[in-house]
Amino acid sequence: MVSQEQRRRQLAREKFLRQQQRRTSARRKSRMRNSVIASVLGVVVIGSVALYTTGVMKNDDDKKTNAAADVTPSASPTKKAPDPCEKPAKGSVKKLSWKKEPAMTIDTSADYTMKLATTCGDIDIALKASAAPHTVNSFDFLAGKGFFDHTKCHRLVTNGIYVLQCGDPTGTGSGGPGYTIPDENLKDKSLKGNKYPAGTVAMANQYNAQTQQGRHTGGSQFFLVYQDSPLPADYTPFGTVSDAGMKVLKKIAAAGAQPADPTTGNTAPNATIVINKATVTKS
Repeated sequence: MVSQEQRRRQLAREKFLRQQQRRTSARRKSRMRNSVIASVLGVVVIGSVALYTTGVMKNDDDKKTNAAADVTPSASPTKKAPDPCEKPAKGSVKKLSWKKEPAMTIDTSADYTMKLATTCGDIDIALKASAAPHTVNSFDFLAGKGFFDHTKCHRLVTNGIYVLQCGDPTGTGSGGPGYTIPDENLKDKSLKGNKYPAGTVAMANQYNAQTQQGRHTGGSQFFLVYQDSPLPADYTPFGTVSDAGMKVLKKIAAAGAQPADPTTGNTAPNATIVINKATVTKS
């Protein structure tokens, strides 16, 4: 017969095991979010336990893969400044997903621009349709479907590299459109010396430089570089931010970032940066 003390110890062990399982599950989820990978200032990207992702990010049904990337050094939390942005427009994020990349419909010989009407101001982006046709075509498709409308920019990095990451409808870093697109334009002349210059707009992905796996895994998440950032040429550069848009990015960056979320690892911007509406226009 089991004594009360033995039963108490058994229950305590079972509780401990449940806690460990929950922690393991939380760590697994945190590795699913998209990010930008870099080895900067002598910092070596660590193994999968400390990575933003292991190179495979799955959606809710665990059957489709979307874009993700290994983590850079997390942004150092900065002193919270007054929120420089307005309240988001009324509306909610659409829950949309597709099984395959949309058919090519853009004119690669034409000029395209993307306008992100955000709570912090408009960010206009000149798109590189001829150099990154799959990427620009995907953004034209997604913007037309309202995929980006009312989505938060979920990550701001203020140390080592200087990027604002957006494009995830879940706001966690783990979301995407359900399909992936190929890497493009990795030999762009602007990417000299393993540097993404200020104003670059590029795709997040799942590429792991250590294993050299995860190519062609872009989805919907992208990052905007607000200050020259040391990054290897592994992320499709598909646009350039206008001068007025750079002022908006600088305003967001000046407000700083929050401490890393213990579950997702995101260093969310202090500014309430929400894309009220994204529009792609052919000139």
